[in-house]
Amino acid sequence: MTQVDDQLVRQMVQTVLENVQSGWGGRISPQAGQSAAAPVTAARPAAVGSANKFGQFTDVGEAVAAAEAAQRALMRRSLAQREIACDLIRQICIKQADRLGKMEYEETRIGHPPHKPEKLVLVGSIALGVEFMRTECFSGDHGITLEEHGPWGVIGVITPVTHSLPTLANNAVNMIAAGNSLVCNPHPGGKAVAAHGAKLFNQAIYEKLGIDNLICVITEPTLESAREIFSHPAIRLLSITGGPGVVAAAMKSGKRAVCAGPGNPPVVVDASANLDNAARCIVEGTSYDNNLLCISEKEAYVVAEVWDRMLAAMEAAGACRLTPQQMDQLAQVCIQPGGEGGHPVAVRKFVGADPQVLAQQVGATAAAGCRLLFGQTGPDHPFVQAEQMMPVLPFVKCDTFEQAVGYAKQAEHGFGHTAVIHSRLVDHMTYMGKEMDTTIFVKNGPSLAGDSSGGEGYGSYSIACSTGEGIATPLTYTRLRRCVMVDNLRII
Repeated sequence: MTQVDDQLVRQMVQTVLENVQSGWGGRISPQAGQSAAAPVTAARPAAVGSANKFGQFTDVGEAVAAAEAAQRALMRRSLAQREIACDLIRQICIKQADRLGKMEYEETRIGHPPHKPEKLVLVGSIALGVEFMRTECFSGDHGITLEEHGPWGVIGVITPVTHSLPTLANNAVNMIAAGNSLVCNPHPGGKAVAAHGAKLFNQAIYEKLGIDNLICVITEPTLESAREIFSHPAIRLLSITGGPGVVAAAMKSGKRAVCAGPGNPPVVVDASANLDNAARCIVEGTSYDNNLLCISEKEAYVVAEVWDRMLAAMEAAGACRLTPQQMDQLAQVCIQPGGEGGHPVAVRKFVGADPQVLAQQVGATAAAGCRLLFGQTGPDHPFVQAEQMMPVLPFVKCDTFEQAVGYAKQAEHGFGHTAVIHSRLVDHMTYMGKEMDTTIFVKNGPSLAGDSSGGEGYGSYSIACSTGEGIATPLTYTRLRRCVMVDNLRII
């Protein structure tokens, strides 16, 4: 005889009791902030032998069909219930951060292990939900007009290996808050943790709201499955976080695309800067998760007047200085020419490597606690021109502030992503901000502050610099809809 799980029995009994007590025909009485027209459905644990997929799919067509059904079910629910789904994801990210962060590192083998759970906790803290949704209203002599932000439906998502689960979780909260479901084709290097995270999220949402498959993941992602997502007629919006190739493919798909593309953020230090603060901030931003973040400082430009003092400040802040020759040698090992867009690119096995591992490649020694290598290069050096995603920061000596900004603009490659300045001169800040024209511009802080870590405002793991939406919010994944009542309803 098949044994029945004790927890399942307890859940089923609790459900029956709630149904009897509520008098709502199997529904819980509405709580504060919830509409009686769309009450919360009682918890429905998966029955033994049920067909629940919890977001795990190998076929794109099946995943999209399941996500469509889930999205239709979500739209029959209240905003309060959407927020419940969002909060369940946030809670899992925070409560299971250590286990999931460890899982991500063990699968990807890139980055700094202690920072993996930190990123999930950050998602649980900053991911925006239904509180960010808003409605506009216009009234006048000819009646009243209401504008609301409606969902697209099913969103096709591509996530990177650098932040596989944090990106998926952040996207899911934003997208579900806006009334969407999603089908994700994760980077193959982070597919297992993405699928596992989606399963946890879906199980929690199903147990609480009775909706499965709001977050569908292709468990064996390929280029072909990505193409299927790009071309599927039921997917009307794409959300892409990746390199130039996948961004270009998405933008050629004929669909609306929100694209978080590459970045190569420069940092400029002028003669007026607080050099000790600049050094601490640069080490913090560049070394975080071994420089995997797209917003992290990737190359530094320092005016000649403070050059020597700035390099000394970097060493005092704990960074390990390499000679120019060692920087050249390291580039020969870690950077290869002819990448996407014609710019040099990092060698895959060194992406997110520890500074100690990188130092060993050129016979140098970095102390156990060292988080960053740095050294002098020219403005055309491979470490300057590549989005290297390693804890190695090239420093370029500049004759003037204007020259530094000119070099910075060239190396940013027009990505429009992020730029940083350390200066006490407002006119210098203004000049660089206008010249760089980036989505994020940080002054006198680490690059991380531009995405809410240490700075004001909201944050996200999708920064749509390529298509202009900026730091993603729930509104990013909506379409504006208008309802008009002519010559009526205005009561003034």
